[in-house]
Amino acid sequence: MGAGRESDALFAVETTLGFTVRLSGRYWAAIVVKHPDIGDRVTDIQAALRAPQEIRRSRRDPVVMLFYRSDQTRTRWVVAVAKYEGGDGFLVTAYRTDAIKEGERLWPR
Repeated sequence: MGAGRESDALFAVETTLGFTVRLSGRYWAAIVVKHPDIGDRVTDIQAALRAPQEIRRSRRDPVVMLFYRSDQTRTRWVVAVAKYEGGDGFLVTAYRTDAIKEGERLWPR
């Protein structure tokens, strides 16, 4: 499942790693069903992609990266999970967590 049609684009953000992550409004609605606590955090997700405090590569899928940025409470992280493959980047999911997952650290270098 990708970011969807351009006409339904919610955002396209250039990441610290130099690729663009796209998200459609329709796909965001599906993410929010699974993670309702982030429904009002689109700007936090964009900030995590633009200026993350840490990026990890997924241990399960080498083309998936987790972008972490502390949220407004400073006790939890906002995580933007993006897939970059074949020159195309899109948001897979997003959520809040209290711990950074294991995986190869890509940022800061």
